[in-house]
Amino acid sequence: MPYLIALIAPLTWGSTYALVSLSLEGLSPFWVACWRALPAGLLLVLLRPRLPDLAWPKLLLLAFCNIAAFFTLLFIGAYRLPGAVAGTLGATLPLILLLLAWLIDGSRPTLRWLLLALLGLCGVLLLLNPSTRLDPVGVAAALGAALLIGFSARWMQGWSVGDLLSLTGWQLLLGGVMLIPIAWTLAGPMPLPTAHALPGLAYLVLVNTALAYWAWLWGLRRLGAQVMSMLALTNPIVAVSLGVLLVGETLGPMQWSGIALILLSLLLMKLPLRRR
Repeated sequence: MPYLIALIAPLTWGSTYALVSLSLEGLSPFWVACWRALPAGLLLVLLRPRLPDLAWPKLLLLAFCNIAAFFTLLFIGAYRLPGAVAGTLGATLPLILLLLAWLIDGSRPTLRWLLLALLGLCGVLLLLNPSTRLDPVGVAAALGAALLIGFSARWMQGWSVGDLLSLTGWQLLLGGVMLIPIAWTLAGPMPLPTAHALPGLAYLVLVNTALAYWAWLWGLRRLGAQVMSMLALTNPIVAVSLGVLLVGETLGPMQWSGIALILLSLLLMKLPLRRR
């Protein structure tokens, strides 16, 4: 049962890309990002009505990077790329964290990690080979979203963040507020969602965001970061599966090979090294 609860987060996050294609097409990614963050943040703050144990400058920085900028780039990628591609690029976070630790901290990776990172990089190159003609803005947005989460994860490792549910709720709420002027400037006044989009938006807010973030934090407390990082591998698998089965996306052999290499490198990174 604990694993089923914890799986809610990566499984629903993997469905984001198919949701955009099936229910939220034609909407501005900027307003969709705002609609996702603001109501979910308000709901979580009401569930945990306390201020987070973090200084306001740091909280605002996390709200901008983790929510306002991340959600914006995530949906730009989701609207411009096949879900299978966007989901796989978003899953390259462990590779990005490895690169950041190497470049910023001078923390040299072990030979095993270096080889796995190169394997993942080969997968990215196959996925993005010129013959696939992927939207460059979408590719940059998907990778930029993963990079933002990488920086945020590094910051949070060195900060005393206190209650995670409270912190997440306030990040979503403040990030949603930040998104209002951004969306208004870049996409014009807020449109009214169509009747077709309302069920998708309800799922996005209640299940994909509020419930999923709660389940993720619950899993971190009950199962630990190592188990949750393994379960997170289901995110790109769901994105690829739904893209093919529900949306009808078609990928070439090189793209499938790239996706397989990326997922293989991520899986091997998560598996513990056996000592003899």
